Amino acid sequence: MSKTLSDFKQLVDAEDYFKFFELTYDPQVVNVNRLHILQKFAQLVKEIDASWTGENSEDKLSLYQEALQKAYTLFLTSTSLDEKLFKVFNQKPANVVLLTEINTD
Repeated sequence: MSKTLSDFKQLVDAEDYFKFFELTYDPQVVNVNRLHILQKFAQLVKEIDASWTGENSEDKLSLYQEALQKAYTLFLTSTSLDEKLFKVFNQKPANVVLLTEINTD
């Protein structure tokens, strides 16, 4: 049975994506970085969709597979703090004054 975009759109869990694309993965890495891997994967899929001009869904799924592999590989050598994929990592607390913001006249 060949894989389709419709099948892809039914996937929910990180493990389902890895099984669908037949990619090997370390369950411990996925357990620790699940949300970050999926967020990076979603960003890469969005980029693929924005630039996609082809009609062959198999080619698109192949690009998605590469994107998932890239997202997973990124977190083998990097951390969520390094990547700052979520808004919470980029928010500046409202009640904090940094030393660099204090002027002495």
